[in-house]
Amino acid sequence: MKSFFYSIFCVFFFIGSTALAQVKKPTIMVIPADAWCSNNNYMTSYMNQGIKKDVPDYKAALQNDIDLLNVITKIGELMAERGFPLKDLSSTIRDLEQSAAENEMLTSSTSGALLAETPYEKLLNRAKADILIELVWKINTTGPKRSVTYTLRGIDAYTNKQVAAATGTGEPSLSAETPVLLEEAVLNNMDNFASQLQAHFDDLMVNGREVTVEVQVFDNGLGTNLESEFDGEMLTDIIDEWMYNNTMEHRYNLSDATENHMLLEQVRIPLYNEKGRPMDTRNFANDLRRFLRKAPYNVECKLLTKGLGKAILVIGEK
Repeated sequence: MKSFFYSIFCVFFFIGSTALAQVKKPTIMVIPADAWCSNNNYMTSYMNQGIKKDVPDYKAALQNDIDLLNVITKIGELMAERGFPLKDLSSTIRDLEQSAAENEMLTSSTSGALLAETPYEKLLNRAKADILIELVWKINTTGPKRSVTYTLRGIDAYTNKQVAAATGTGEPSLSAETPVLLEEAVLNNMDNFASQLQAHFDDLMVNGREVTVEVQVFDNGLGTNLESEFDGEMLTDIIDEWMYNNTMEHRYNLSDATENHMLLEQVRIPLYNEKGRPMDTRNFANDLRRFLRKAPYNVECKLLTKGLGKAILVIGEK
């Protein structure tokens, strides 16, 4: 009898251990929310196709606000304790600056076509985090006591959709530093917040990551466009069929299709390829590019990315 129960225990232990080993956690990066950066005058401007845009200046904020650095570190510690892999904002900015010169702009080697990418999108491309945790807090003062009101928002880095949230106000304190006040305030909600993040990531594992793929045509006079036919089938329909065969549960939406433009939204791609390696928008669109280059199509395409969640294939040039 003992042998029987021991065998049952071993089976359940093996199943449980295997399941735990298969659980994957989303990679996260903690950043100050736009509202916090704006309220604390950490914004910078840049020109995007002739239009002036204001964006958070994370580097200046980290260099000049010691509370921000400490608070980001503290939230990162709390998430690490719950098993979430972290991407460090400061290190990501440093890596981005090192490669800025060679990646300042992406151009077509023949037509010189530009792809506008915001500083925020460049940051996401460098970090490749699954989820961003946006953090904003405010210190409340009542006599000699201080308390902190905070908001945490979990943002899908590919779609910019909110997938988790927590907010609250901590107990007043006479002497606690800001990071300690924040830790005390968020602890009650942190497990629920982490569960929301994990639930979203679990959904992505089952249903795929949501991205956008756009197909354009270079105006170079070569004659190939999305209405060009191969064995009686238009290129638009060929791409549409490829999408059907390569998306999770065939889930995508063909929002626009003309002779020079296709827009595929809500495209669900797997998180990992058949080799178990992470799959992102660029990898997925690059598979389509390779498919179109092969016979009988022999269509040259240039692959561009915009942030983490959008890839653009431009037909007609490399």
